[in-house]
Amino acid sequence: MNEEFYPYVVVLPTGRKQKVLRAIFGSKVPVDILRFSTEQGISKKIYQKDLIETLGYSNKTVIGHLKDLTGSGILDEEMEKTERGSRTVWVKYYTLSDLGRWLALLLTSEQALSREEKVDLIRDIFRSYIQWVKRFAEQLGIEKETLQEIFKKEMK
Repeated sequence: MNEEFYPYVVVLPTGRKQKVLRAIFGSKVPVDILRFSTEQGISKKIYQKDLIETLGYSNKTVIGHLKDLTGSGILDEEMEKTERGSRTVWVKYYTLSDLGRWLALLLTSEQALSREEKVDLIRDIFRSYIQWVKRFAEQLGIEKETLQEIFKKEMK
């Protein structure tokens, strides 16, 4: 098989794996919300108003899924003060959590990410994976030197 593969990494919290997967893949709406977040920039703020205008779902539908995604740890919810005319109002916005960023990346193409986003992701993925391998190897009694030899060989 000569097909090129893109190495997607799925990082899921151990105790909430089913809840997270249900929150994302239980409906098309959360998938669209995650795609929206990657299309506008993975670190950008997500406003409910923009989701409704762009995705075409009702306010009630969007709010319900935003609550599910926040409750599952996929989105972080924040508030910011803005000026509207002569009034000061507080506006709720969402950002992808670390978990949310990993999951959103499953739904986007590599070309949709900026070079800077790709560099940050590679660093984050590598660090997280090394930490996981180290912990797992310690539990299995694998010598650290064995892993270091493999790393050195593969990085030549």
